[in-house]
Amino acid sequence: MRIKLLSLAICLWGLLCTFASNVSPDGLVRIGLKRRHLDLDTINGARITRGEGIHVKDSGHTNSKLGYLKEGVVYLKNYIDTQYYGEIAIGSPPQSFAVVFDTGSANLWVPSSKCYLSIACYIHSKYRSRLSSTYTKIGIQFNSIQCDHNHMFYGDSDLGKYCKIPYGSGSIYGFFSQDNTRVGDLVIKNQVFVEVTREGLFTFLFSQFDGILGLGFQDIAVGGVTPVWYNMMQQGLVSKQIFSFWLNQDPNSKVGGEIIFGGVDWTHVRGEHTYVPVTEYGYWQIEVGDILIANNSTGICENGCAAIVDTGTSFLAGPTSVVAQINHAIGADGIVSMECKDIASKYRDIIWEYLTSSIQPEQTCFEIGLCSYNTSQNVSPLNQSLVKDQKTRKMKKLPSDESILCTFCEMTVFWIQVELKKKKEKDKIFKYIDELCEKLPNPKGKSLINCDTIATMPDISFTIGNKSFPLSPEQYIVKIEENYTTICVSGFVPLDVPPPQGPLWVLGDIFLGVYHTIFDGGNLRIGFARSA
Repeated sequence: MRIKLLSLAICLWGLLCTFASNVSPDGLVRIGLKRRHLDLDTINGARITRGEGIHVKDSGHTNSKLGYLKEGVVYLKNYIDTQYYGEIAIGSPPQSFAVVFDTGSANLWVPSSKCYLSIACYIHSKYRSRLSSTYTKIGIQFNSIQCDHNHMFYGDSDLGKYCKIPYGSGSIYGFFSQDNTRVGDLVIKNQVFVEVTREGLFTFLFSQFDGILGLGFQDIAVGGVTPVWYNMMQQGLVSKQIFSFWLNQDPNSKVGGEIIFGGVDWTHVRGEHTYVPVTEYGYWQIEVGDILIANNSTGICENGCAAIVDTGTSFLAGPTSVVAQINHAIGADGIVSMECKDIASKYRDIIWEYLTSSIQPEQTCFEIGLCSYNTSQNVSPLNQSLVKDQKTRKMKKLPSDESILCTFCEMTVFWIQVELKKKKEKDKIFKYIDELCEKLPNPKGKSLINCDTIATMPDISFTIGNKSFPLSPEQYIVKIEENYTTICVSGFVPLDVPPPQGPLWVLGDIFLGVYHTIFDGGNLRIGFARSA
């Protein structure tokens, strides 16, 4: 009996020492991040999508610079491509879990010991409430309700009831519980989290992490629960309302990176941070300016685009019309779209006439007859004449799938408009448009690159805070070792979000690995500087 007690004491002491090792003499709370290597199946399985619904509610914030979208886009992903994760613990004594520190969501969830029917739960650590002396059961479980993709409860909002949290290729199901949560050397008391009882599909089956620790704003937290980083501030556990990310770009290093709560490790930073304000509560959303290929504008974000800064995904996601331009510039494989080529060949002349006659680009596809809406009602006599002639010859019958044709028409208008600003010749522009129709990104996969051509590829730059943040080909190309062969994949994937919420970019780990990032909750801003 004494031997068993001694063994238990040694185990508990070792576990406590593991967390104590996060104590820093500078008073910062450091969480070391581990990194897993991606394979081709993992990358091709990754999804970044969007849903529709109500995702941001007015929670009493008074900053007049921030908007409150009642209806809009819900940003979904499936975490298959997530590379970086770290350890936390829940309960007393602490039960350890590997979690993704995710700025693209706001809930903490881990598998529950009550998860019986999902295979994924059997190969990951599970929370056992009966082993924790600080566990608190929340509410009475009855009449299960859902918190679906619009992040709202239907029915009574009692946290004790079952809920559903959506992701890009499935959902997780569970119920809310409360317990002390240890992050580094900090113990957050009475943290509400989700005990997962079912993990949809196979999203989390082969992941090396057990759960998610959301670092987004409370506005997008399912059930309206208080996120972990809010409680750190409210319980006085950190002196500054900030956390910072450093992701190690050395593939041979055992250290994947570091997240610091309450401050910054300046040894990971080169130069000063450029700060930009958070423009939308919910996600860590900012405004970005033009995206440049070498020194050439891609056009769509000249007047600003929204961007979500997301530590929970690896890739860079943006509008198809821009990703296609990038694919063309770097020689990436793409999908040949006959609909795109057909629209470009049939209507490019009239589109050219519209754009060179100072007709508003937004009117073009409506007046041609390929789109059922018109963003501008001011139609000039020349416009009416062109449309009448074109409709007589080509628009007697509208194809059934109007939305696809409308999309390709608007894309063609946009591409011609961008090239006109560069003062390119008509024939060269038409040839370029035809080539872009052969380089459309695959929404269900990734674009492959010839590894031997990386040195000749251009830099891709994001404009943030009127400053350029370039990515070199070595930084935006993902290299995968597969069967003793190196495969190269473009780090850019398509994500199309319509106005007024879009166009939208997602800046994932490819960007954050190059630029050290400070998430400043006290001043509602994000700072970027070169990582050291």
